[in-house]
Amino acid sequence: MAETSSMEDPLQQSSHQDSDTTTTTTSHHLTLPPGLTHDEFAALIPAITEFHTYRVKNGRQCSSLLAQKIHAPRAAVWSVVRRFDHPQTYKHFIKSCSVPEGFTLSVGCTRNVNVISGLPAATSTERLDILDDNRFVTGFTIIGGEHRLRNYRSVTSLHAFKKDDSGVGEVTVVLESYIVDMPEGNTEEDTRLFADTVVKLNLQKLASVAAASLANEGGAAVENR
Repeated sequence: MAETSSMEDPLQQSSHQDSDTTTTTTSHHLTLPPGLTHDEFAALIPAITEFHTYRVKNGRQCSSLLAQKIHAPRAAVWSVVRRFDHPQTYKHFIKSCSVPEGFTLSVGCTRNVNVISGLPAATSTERLDILDDNRFVTGFTIIGGEHRLRNYRSVTSLHAFKKDDSGVGEVTVVLESYIVDMPEGNTEEDTRLFADTVVKLNLQKLASVAAASLANEGGAAVENR
């Protein structure tokens, strides 16, 4: 049985605040992300409030929430997302990933990532903060490396929906949010555009990987009959 960790209050997970810096609580639960219907969004608001809420330092940090609808069961998508030690399966810009000797997939473990050339980054050291197999939630923090995403923290949650009123089939909605410091010389819009683009491309590839995995499993089942 996989190890799980209960989700801590995201408001208590925020980094230490400077006394002269005001903060704002994110309102991702109020804005419909592209790709979702209003009914889907309404059903997800409690989860967004619980898992994807941050305290943002005004003028110093930014945050965003993205969504991806995947036509595959949640369990199939989760089997890819939970593999903290193999992010290159669906993360476009990761060239390779290594983990320490004796690695165990559990909260607190770390990974070292090498990024493909062409990005303003070379390496990234990341810590697994959340791994909840019961609620399908995971998250990590970037704690070192050569990159510009300082104090980057991300949470991903998976949510199952039926394809139609008949109850046949299952669609998974993946929500991924983050909070990150704005690099010196960059605006909030610049920082969010870069981070959003990376996350969006990763989620699109995740959809392709999950669908392909499901198709392969179906083909194998037919061959074994």
